[in-house]
Amino acid sequence: MKTSISRRDFIKLGTFSGITVMFGRLPSVQAVEVHSGAHGSDWVGADGKAKFRWDAIRKVTGQKVFARDFRAKDLPGWTNAQSHAFFIKATDIEHAFAGVDLSVLGPDLQPDRMLMHEDLERDGVQVPQPPDLGKGFYGTYFLLPKGRTAPLYGHPVALLIYNDFDRFEAAKRTLRFARGVVQYGNATGPRPPSNYGAARYVRIAGATPTDPPEFSPMQDAVIWGAFDGNKPTWPPADPNAVFVPTSVLPRHRGGGAVRDPATVAQETRKPMQSGMAAAAAIEQSIEAARNSPDKLVLQRKAFSQSVDPSAMEPDNGNAWYDAKTRSLHVLMAAQSPYEVARVVAEMVKDNKRFPVEHIELVSGTTVGYGSKDHSIFPFYTVAACFYGNGRAVRLANDRYEQFQLGMKRHSIDADLTLVVDKESGRFETLKAFYHLNGGGRANFSFSVAQVAATAGQSNYYFPQSDMSAAAIASAAVEAGSMRGYGTLQSMSMTELLVDEAAAELGMDAIELRQRNALRAGQPNTQGAVPLGEPRLVEMLDRAAAHPLWINREQVKATYEAQNPGRRYGVGFAQVQKDYGSGADTSALVLEFDAAGKITMRHCVQELGTGATTAQQVMVQQLLGKAPDVAVFGKTEFEQLPLKSNLEPFTITQEQQDELSKDPYWVPFMLPAMSASNSVYFLGFGTRQAALFLLEHAIWPAAKAIWSEGPAGGQINSGNVQMTDLRAVPGGIGGGGMSPIPFEQLAKRAHEMGLITGVALHCFSRWEWARAEFDIPGVGVRTLPVDALAVRYGVGASAALKNRMTTGGYDYIHRSRVHFPATRLNNAGVTTYTPAACLVELNVNTFTGRVELMQHHSLLDPGNVVVPELVSGQQQGGLAMGIGHALFEELPLYEDGPGNGTWNFNRYVLPRGKDVAVWSQTAEYLAPLSETSPPKGLAEVVMIPVVPAIGNAIAHAIGKRLYHLPFTPEKIKQALA
Repeated sequence: MKTSISRRDFIKLGTFSGITVMFGRLPSVQAVEVHSGAHGSDWVGADGKAKFRWDAIRKVTGQKVFARDFRAKDLPGWTNAQSHAFFIKATDIEHAFAGVDLSVLGPDLQPDRMLMHEDLERDGVQVPQPPDLGKGFYGTYFLLPKGRTAPLYGHPVALLIYNDFDRFEAAKRTLRFARGVVQYGNATGPRPPSNYGAARYVRIAGATPTDPPEFSPMQDAVIWGAFDGNKPTWPPADPNAVFVPTSVLPRHRGGGAVRDPATVAQETRKPMQSGMAAAAAIEQSIEAARNSPDKLVLQRKAFSQSVDPSAMEPDNGNAWYDAKTRSLHVLMAAQSPYEVARVVAEMVKDNKRFPVEHIELVSGTTVGYGSKDHSIFPFYTVAACFYGNGRAVRLANDRYEQFQLGMKRHSIDADLTLVVDKESGRFETLKAFYHLNGGGRANFSFSVAQVAATAGQSNYYFPQSDMSAAAIASAAVEAGSMRGYGTLQSMSMTELLVDEAAAELGMDAIELRQRNALRAGQPNTQGAVPLGEPRLVEMLDRAAAHPLWINREQVKATYEAQNPGRRYGVGFAQVQKDYGSGADTSALVLEFDAAGKITMRHCVQELGTGATTAQQVMVQQLLGKAPDVAVFGKTEFEQLPLKSNLEPFTITQEQQDELSKDPYWVPFMLPAMSASNSVYFLGFGTRQAALFLLEHAIWPAAKAIWSEGPAGGQINSGNVQMTDLRAVPGGIGGGGMSPIPFEQLAKRAHEMGLITGVALHCFSRWEWARAEFDIPGVGVRTLPVDALAVRYGVGASAALKNRMTTGGYDYIHRSRVHFPATRLNNAGVTTYTPAACLVELNVNTFTGRVELMQHHSLLDPGNVVVPELVSGQQQGGLAMGIGHALFEELPLYEDGPGNGTWNFNRYVLPRGKDVAVWSQTAEYLAPLSETSPPKGLAEVVMIPVVPAIGNAIAHAIGKRLYHLPFTPEKIKQALA
């Protein structure tokens, strides 16, 4: 059995900075070497339901799947010579770096090559600085220069390369906890980077929720801030004052969003000043409420800790520089191969010492919970390989190194104020400030801060809101886009506050939520209206009727009488979490041959969520058959020769209107795998492609077959329409017609010369782009896509076949296009998934330990594609949320992971016994209709359990905790 990837498995990814970049997926491991996209059909049943993931067999049988599994010898075209490398890192952030002393290794364990900053500087190997991400996004230096102070704990100062594994491993173990290896000089004090940015979202409603607001970010402006030390400052009221924000980075999760602060300050000076006047009016109303007996004003300070993503696969990479051919070969574990490709090309362009003309990337299935989204690690791997002397160089973190160098979830300090009308129980105002610690490398910290602020409303409507956030730099380990992206922290805090408000009002906590839950058509705190029916009240009604909630007081009395020293509590929380980035795309090719073989080439990449399985099931649900060949992680579509300036968040309306005249231009090309975007946003393209073939190939072919025979066939006396078609095992039926196998339909479609393949691209900025196309043989159609190409069947006319000149397809120039207005960049979000959780627990009053007894989850997933995948996300998310609530915590500074001593012997993850694994239950709201779309849910499923545990603890002990995690020590202190 051969485990490798063939040269034909490489896909052209694109050309960046004049360098051709190729991309390949790791292969399926089969008895013979085959195309990476070919696979059997044993994973899907005759009923079209997935029996297991399409790649499950190779995973459970221990075959090579993850990037970490592969060495140079496993990759065709690579050298067989494999070297290994590891970092030496600084753990002192108050003294200048002076050098490295490797004498502890003795003569036998000295590296074959030691790299320092000066080597990289001499050879022009520098940290990439993509202009769309902003200077310092990936930091300043790969390796700390002598005389400089480390900006964060654990910053690499040297890289040691070994040509044999045994010496490498022995040296690494010897140096792991050795003292005196890194030498320091003069005391300088901490030298973190400049703070990353501050933003404020202010809204005052009109007379009713649906009237135009007095002020909102979407209608008027986001307010950008600067800093006085670590304290944010905002535009002054003086119209003549000069104020320039620190950074302008419109909320995003994918790059392309940095704007010049001075320009923005000039363009939006008046709207921002109006926003500050609105903020002042809100503060005045809060002060008035404090003095009113009719109002409840709760102000609380809250804290959420730094945690490690604890992904199963630590960061790793392998790279080989072939100087003879000027080619760079990179094996990576990344959530966005496209992003790595373009940044690597930017990094190596014009390098005279190591000229690169061709790049090949290989990616495996990975998992990262955001930690592999825009990570610096792939670029460290590339830098290392230039010094391999013709050998491939592998850089792979062990767990100590992953704790020290890997991205973390942000710790957040918050100040929250909630105003409630006592008589009606209606929320009137929410004011919140979130102070995020981004550590010593910028990454997405400012973006996470903005998302935390915009999500702080949880699932409630507020007539007035003032939500602000600041991302500060510190010497802590870098924090980035970990699962939840700031929302777990901010929404958990709001849910704790709402529960306390209910107690102060003497009201049932779910009833208070019912009165204030966001209704359909009501805007969020940015002024945008969420998509569709929120279903929040329906979910609250279900929770209120659950026995855990109804019987909580009676059970509490009985349990505590029978269990002295233990306090019983039930807690509830409900949130709605956005999915999508605001510049979401999907691209794929879907086609079938005359024998009925379906081939799909898709941009989606597997992160362990089962996204690649779900995309194939979507095709089966519409066409009656899953793809026979599926290629994922594809980032170049020759059928769609598109171009983009990659600035979807900063482009002006005037620029967009002008650029959209070019039939090849789109606002953004391809997505990263983040923001819970696969099932809805990437799946949107999959469903559009399958629907297109259903309408323009399968339906006419089916009609032709059903019309055969006397008197116009079986279809003639009825009124069967395309909308009557349904997928049946192996093909298409519906409307009372005889089912037709897909192979027969495919053969007829080709004979008729119908469209038998489609390539398309979609774009959403909280609204799908729509374009008009004049399709030969079909006519003018308006579709929710911005680029379209088609392939005609073998029986098509010569005239049609002659049009197939773009990658074997006919690229249809759009005759007109509507891209979503650029003002929607201020909308925050419009796509949400609600989730709720009831938690039953007890607290040991002697030890402070919390024991989860039972928990019940509620979720609105829309139309579920693969139920088992949703269940897996649900259960895994719950475990992660429970870990955040009760166990996981990292100190930020000298005692934290940056000192290199942290591993799972110190960092506590929840075990099965901690998560009520055998007594957990869940219910999913049935979709409103069969046309309800599936919803992104990978992040939301972990959030409500966190505040539900906090609220259950409050019910149990009568004390409210706002500082996470809820440890035994904190509980004992509260009880003292």
